[in-house]
Amino acid sequence: MPQIGWLEILSVVIIAILVLGPKEFPIALKKIGTYIGKFKNTLSSIQREVSSATQDIDLDKDTKNKQDIKKNG
Repeated sequence: MPQIGWLEILSVVIIAILVLGPKEFPIALKKIGTYIGKFKNTLSSIQREVSSATQDIDLDKDTKNKQDIKKNG
């Protein structure tokens, strides 16, 4: 995955200021930050759900294995 350096970031910021204007640029940054925050929250929620589901599956497998051992043991 390519890395982004300071020169590239500076270039994007300068172009954004020229395109949006100095008054709209902070507003756009705030909106972008809000969207990124919502995206991160959604990803962490999905990660928690997947983790919970896999733990439930693991517990079910462990319970079934213990029951099989008791029946055979």
